[in-house]
Amino acid sequence: MKPKHFIIISLLVFIVAVSCTNTKNIVITTPDLSKIADGEYQGNSKVGPVQVTLDVTMQKGAITSIEIIQHRTGKGKKAEAIVPKIIEKQSLEVDVISGATYSSKAILQAAENALKGK
Repeated sequence: MKPKHFIIISLLVFIVAVSCTNTKNIVITTPDLSKIADGEYQGNSKVGPVQVTLDVTMQKGAITSIEIIQHRTGKGKKAEAIVPKIIEKQSLEVDVISGATYSSKAILQAAENALKGK
């Protein structure tokens, strides 16, 4: 197989794999924050091509900070604007950032995993 053909086939396989990840199937729920002990919790998530690692800090039953440790993304950097929304609403059930759905869902899922100890 010619190198050019290999690159084209590899690219098509990648596109198909990414398009098979349906973000509508990812359901994010907020755990009962009042039952989570004070401390820092780390969570990870992979949604399509996006990978996120973050730390969520809890104090007196409230999310006080979320620090994104790693966010491997293409053009989804703007999804990091979801963090202040989570803290303000004290909920993971916030609207995703338009144009950065995969990254938004990955951030939300990583925060959920952190809070649920996954």
